[in-house]
Amino acid sequence: MNRIPLIDPAHTTAERAALLQQVHGAFGATPNMFKTVANSPAALQAMWGFFGALGAGRLGARLGEQIAVAVADRNGCDYCLSAHTALGRKAGASAQEMHDAQGGTSADPRTQAALRFALQLVEARGAVDAADVDALRGAGFDDEEAMEIVAHVALNLFTNYVNVAFAVPVDFPAVKLRRAA
Repeated sequence: MNRIPLIDPAHTTAERAALLQQVHGAFGATPNMFKTVANSPAALQAMWGFFGALGAGRLGARLGEQIAVAVADRNGCDYCLSAHTALGRKAGASAQEMHDAQGGTSADPRTQAALRFALQLVEARGAVDAADVDALRGAGFDDEEAMEIVAHVALNLFTNYVNVAFAVPVDFPAVKLRRAA
């Protein structure tokens, strides 16, 4: 059971309702995570803005979702694992690609490098070294894309922490965690 209320978009402040309407418009529904974050309009606005900014980034939705499932599995977040697996499929990734990403792997060397770097960021709490950044560049990522990988990791830490801390009920097709935090 969730540990914080899910905000009902029909029975809340105008500010919360407007933000939740934007979420609903993008997803065709209002996922429980956003209803939970709506307990703070400032947090909801920050999260939604972060999603929008990265959605317009250079990495693309598919790689962003692969990073999200790798981070979710590493952090033991069943909500994000389930949500981002579904979103990754919608973004064009195969079931196998999403399964592999969950374990931090990919048959594509460029994607593999991004996942490795993202998980190094999580494991080392950002304290990667020059060789890690050089390996990312060697796989074809420029500085803009490297920064976006860090941003995707940061956003996913935010969402993972929300969902784990508040036991947000999963409202996406469930995916089993491989590695709990």
